[in-house]
Amino acid sequence: MIPIWPLAGLGFGVALGFAGAFGGFGPFFIVLFLGCLGFLTGRAIEGNLDIRQLFSFNTGRRPR
Repeated sequence: MIPIWPLAGLGFGVALGFAGAFGGFGPFFIVLFLGCLGFLTGRAIEGNLDIRQLFSFNTGRRPR
C-alpha cells in the first residue's frame, strides 16, 4: 500500500516551490492559503475535523 499523505505533502511542496520560484511572494501565499483551505475542507467532509478543538485555546490545561 502506498502512503498517501507523504505523497500529498510532496505534491503540495512542489506546488509551493513553483509558485515561489516563478510567481514570487504573492502567489506563494495564495497557493499556501488555498492549500490549507482545501485541507480543512477535506477534513470536514471526511468528518475528522472538530471545529471546537481547532479553535480551542485551553487544550492540555487542567481546570482550576
